[in-house]
Amino acid sequence: MREIMAIDVVLDECLDVEGHSGKACMILFHGTCDCDLFHGRILPGGADTQKEKSGELRTLSARYILEGTDAEGNACRIFIENNGAVQKNGQITTKPVIYTDSKALIWLEQADLTGHVQPAENGVRIIFEM
Repeated sequence: MREIMAIDVVLDECLDVEGHSGKACMILFHGTCDCDLFHGRILPGGADTQKEKSGELRTLSARYILEGTDAEGNACRIFIENNGAVQKNGQITTKPVIYTDSKALIWLEQADLTGHVQPAENGVRIIFEM
């Protein structure tokens, strides 16, 4: 697998609910992406919703929009919905869904990408590979 894009995410706030049969949290965040394909930032409103039913793995679904420039220098936006689960060993693997208005990056909408979430200072780094 080769790295396609990396996004540096800074965690802003975590809102938790612990229910009787499970728990959930919403993590609000901002961040940046600076790679060969895209340079830009996460627009306000990015959130990762995580839930865990008692006795099951924690699942996550992060949704956010990046705004910046593509590899050709054109202004664009990229919507990412990143769904995954926290494995028993603590690793997080995701499967992103991407939509973009960039002609240069339209191939991302059909690409078979896998995401890996790594700890980073003040947050996490999400690496998309194919």
